Amino acid sequence: MTNTLQQILLTAQKRPHVVADVRALIDSEVAGKGGVSGLMLKAGFAAAKAIKPGVVLAAVDGFLDELVGALDPFYQQYGLTKDVHFGQYLAGRSDESSEALLTVTDAWTERTSRDGIKKIYGTLRPSAKKHVVDALPQLGAIIEKYAATS
Repeated sequence: MTNTLQQILLTAQKRPHVVADVRALIDSEVAGKGGVSGLMLKAGFAAAKAIKPGVVLAAVDGFLDELVGALDPFYQQYGLTKDVHFGQYLAGRSDESSEALLTVTDAWTERTSRDGIKKIYGTLRPSAKKHVVDALPQLGAIIEKYAATS
């Protein structure tokens, strides 16, 4: 039986590295966006960071358990085939996998007491799915990196 993603990624030794890698992925994805939606995304992230410095790192660490839980069903199904890299597997199921991840961030945003963060997220949420879909291959690569060392 394949280990769960929780068993693979949430150990005391791996968790800080996973958090750092996911934060770096988010920063890279945001920095690489262009056009009007990219400018809005960059402005939103800059505003969120101004409201609460370290918000991205804290958010990733805060919802990592839920994020990993949302991806575990995909990982378990992937473990039955492994005919492609996990990022490709997620991208091939982009609608379902991106919605699973956005459900986590939607719930996290609802729980936060910071109205400014809620407002910023609300303006960015309509375009979030496309951005999450774009990041799925890299997110899968991060997960494979740590799964390979299990």
